[in-house]
Amino acid sequence: MSAGKPQVREVILVEGKYDKNTLAQVVDATIVTTDGFGIFSDRERLAFFRRLARQRGLILLTDSDGAGFVIRNFLKGAIDKECLKQAYIPDIAGKERRKRRAGKEGKLGVEGMDASVLLEALRRAGATIDGAEPPRGQAITKQDLYELGLSGGKDSAARRTQLMRHLSLPRRMSANALLEALNVLLDAASLRTCCAQLFEGGEEN
Repeated sequence: MSAGKPQVREVILVEGKYDKNTLAQVVDATIVTTDGFGIFSDRERLAFFRRLARQRGLILLTDSDGAGFVIRNFLKGAIDKECLKQAYIPDIAGKERRKRRAGKEGKLGVEGMDASVLLEALRRAGATIDGAEPPRGQAITKQDLYELGLSGGKDSAARRTQLMRHLSLPRRMSANALLEALNVLLDAASLRTCCAQLFEGGEEN
């Protein structure tokens, strides 16, 4: 975990990569994205979000504009409410620095919020901040993926695909996203056991 930043146990779900980058500077947490309206047609990713919600709890943090509430309402109906917490940012007029002009409704999104505003939104949502997390084994590293043949080898892509299918993970995940997801679902020892069963035990693709 990163020193100096509050740790949030739940997985935080935001709309896009700029929201994720902003939030990652505020809290130490697993942050995933809907890629905007892309979540509406991505059943694999939605199933992954459901699994994260069951395993760690999920905090939904979208923009305060109309599009953000369309995404929020869709996910509220698609994910078990017992596992879902709602975090809201206030309506603040303005535009993000990277944009040439403000959005249609003229409101700042998650990426434009101050750190204190984001942290307060998470607190109000009931986030588990700096809470004691259940004991876990050793974290999975990129070196582990290499040693298990999941990266850096000629068959690595096929092995990753087989592992993601076995764990019901979205097949289009990047290597970094896969590493992050594996660390939510498993630890290093359980990943090695899983790979041994898959690849040495001869499980069919």
